[in-house]
Amino acid sequence: MEIRVNVNGVEKRWNVEPSELLVDVLRDNGYKSVKKGCGSADCGTCTVLVDGRAVLSCSVFAASVSGKTIETLEGLGTDQQLHPIQQAFLDAAAFQCGFCAPGLIMATKELLEKEPALTEDQIRHELSGNLCRCSGYENQVKAISGLMDKKREGA
Repeated sequence: MEIRVNVNGVEKRWNVEPSELLVDVLRDNGYKSVKKGCGSADCGTCTVLVDGRAVLSCSVFAASVSGKTIETLEGLGTDQQLHPIQQAFLDAAAFQCGFCAPGLIMATKELLEKEPALTEDQIRHELSGNLCRCSGYENQVKAISGLMDKKREGA
């Protein structure tokens, strides 16, 4: 079946099987930032935004997103100009191996738009579905908290 989606601002037409998962279709079409970690919606590495909402693409059938807008990490910044979220994570040395980075950054994007003022404990709770084996989350939480402070200050 054919689906039509907007991925990172570009209209796409893809032929998919009814049982194909969004994570597989995205990766097969070159969106390699979408990681396939657990395959059971437990780790968050496959997080993308669908119509502005963070979803675990390993638990979504590709056919169900026809007509929707999908945003992946590839759509945020460029090598020359990082998105403010990417820059904040870089400045805070928030990642070690980086496997969790795309999913966590996409979840953060939704979080900042939905809840621009949270405590560090609330940030941890909101991002509890994004697992990171390396970092202990401290620098990630600091990066997000700093972004929220800037947003409140109007920067």
